[in-house]
Amino acid sequence: MSIPAMEKERRQYTMSLKHLAVFGLALPLVLTACSSGAAPSTSGSAGSDQIVVGLITKTETNPFFVKMKEGAQAKATELGVKLLTGAGAKDGDNEGQVTAMENMINAGAKGILITPSDTKAIVPSIEKARAAGVVVIALDTATDPQSASDALFATDNFKAGELIGQWAGKKMAGKTPVIATLDLQPGITVGAQRHNGFLQGMGLVSGIAADSTDLATSKEVVCAQDTHGDQTEGQTAMENCLSKNSDINLVYTINEPAAFGAYTALKNAGKEKDVVIVSVDGGCQGVQGVVDGKIAATSQQYPLKMASLGVEAIVNYAKTGTKPTGYTDTGVTLITDKAQAGVDSKDSAYGTANCWGNK
Repeated sequence: MSIPAMEKERRQYTMSLKHLAVFGLALPLVLTACSSGAAPSTSGSAGSDQIVVGLITKTETNPFFVKMKEGAQAKATELGVKLLTGAGAKDGDNEGQVTAMENMINAGAKGILITPSDTKAIVPSIEKARAAGVVVIALDTATDPQSASDALFATDNFKAGELIGQWAGKKMAGKTPVIATLDLQPGITVGAQRHNGFLQGMGLVSGIAADSTDLATSKEVVCAQDTHGDQTEGQTAMENCLSKNSDINLVYTINEPAAFGAYTALKNAGKEKDVVIVSVDGGCQGVQGVVDGKIAATSQQYPLKMASLGVEAIVNYAKTGTKPTGYTDTGVTLITDKAQAGVDSKDSAYGTANCWGNK
């Protein structure tokens, strides 16, 4: 088959997936990924008057978003509403999220919950949804600007970074920090907020706006690499940083998958006992990483709460016409078994009792 013919067939196939999604058919994840369309799957049967709620996550595989989906489904079942779900093929897949949103609007969703992969590029689609009377709530990650969505239910990501920064500053007292930052990707609010909060928490920078999408830096940061929150990319990034500067003694990571990748690279280099790793997430595997000494401290966030509150807000809008507005802080807790004076934290036992994902 010629390349043009193959492309024509691929487009026709992608369009067929979109039409199937509109009629509420659940499609396997492999088809969603192949089409880059993130066609929504459905849960439960629905009558013609049943309220429809959409949830679009960055990926289907990250434990954080798996738990978010579980929380949304549990609340949807409790309230007797229909949940449509979709996701990008990978973190950063804006096109997949756009298609998922279009499909959900066509399927009659009263509101859509979204963790935006590209906080700026998704804005025109959100504006289109809101113009059609659909409420859009950002979960975990703010849009840029934040006002593009009706509301935001999320961790205070700047505070999450500050907590691990404050802890690291105390832990590294008397030592000169040589830092590697394993970040998300350029221009994404959540990545910048955690990164900047970390550096400010350590006292290396000051006066950083909490909503900035620009990454701050300081002379102590000798290597900064993007990981897209992926474990394999985290390992590669850490290997690159070690080749650049073998004296690194402190590693900030955007999330726990990236932290585990960093740990693998450090262990392979025989440096795992000489480097402190701090992170953000608080998933059950991450908390176990604290227990095992792979991650020194992590800021725990609560995705189930974000999703549950989001579904409740959309159902309330559907029933009363009252739109959710503003920012709702869903909480963050520093988890570590090496408490530092003056830094609020809880131990791994607390973290395990409140974690999410597979234990």
